[in-house]
Amino acid sequence: MSKKKIVAVILAGLALNTSAYADDGWLETYNRGMFDFNMKADKYVLKPLAKGYRAVTTPDVRLHVRDFISNVKEPSFSANHLLQGNVDKTFVSVARFAINSTLGLGGFFDVAEGWGLKKSETGFDETLARYCVPDGPFFVAPLFGPFTIRSGVGYAVDGVSTPVYWGAMNDKNYSAKISYGFAALSAISARERGLELLDDLEQNSVDFYSTVRSAYLQNRQKMNSICASTNAAPGYDFDFDDEDYD
Repeated sequence: MSKKKIVAVILAGLALNTSAYADDGWLETYNRGMFDFNMKADKYVLKPLAKGYRAVTTPDVRLHVRDFISNVKEPSFSANHLLQGNVDKTFVSVARFAINSTLGLGGFFDVAEGWGLKKSETGFDETLARYCVPDGPFFVAPLFGPFTIRSGVGYAVDGVSTPVYWGAMNDKNYSAKISYGFAALSAISARERGLELLDDLEQNSVDFYSTVRSAYLQNRQKMNSICASTNAAPGYDFDFDDEDYD
């Protein structure tokens, strides 16, 4: 058995190898209830913050903020590229972090991109997908939104593999402020980018929960196809001459 298959067997338990994306009975009841809760939180808290953020910033400022957030996550990208066996992307990611953290003023300017070092975002969720770990059931997390078991594990691992997390750990007095501050900035930035998209989606949906669930799962199909493409058995064409068996 190959190392990849061994790791897949070990990690498969994380994803609860059940029917793919099962969402019925008590789970659907929970998901719909939590989805409604999240929508109320979004309506009264996150969406107004996102609109306010857009109102007081320019597109260029928001772009630099996104570059900063991405640069903070770059060490996680590089680690996952390495775990996925993408050595070239690992070195590019490490170089991007070094260049943008210094010449790019902490990542607010993507200097590396101008030097031909293209950004390639990835995460532990994709790493697990490459090792054929099943996605597991779909669920809605409080305040965070839609997940699968595997994506939830990936999100948690990515969250503790950034400089923000480890930097905060070294200073107990400011650890919560640093971690929560970065998480809030990331959430507001992401929500601002999706203002029109989610508004259109909600206005044109008969069942908004079902629409969001369907869109989320469809977006995961490409990632889930990685396993089949990277582990496909070689095709052998044995051409037996029928005359030999007459």
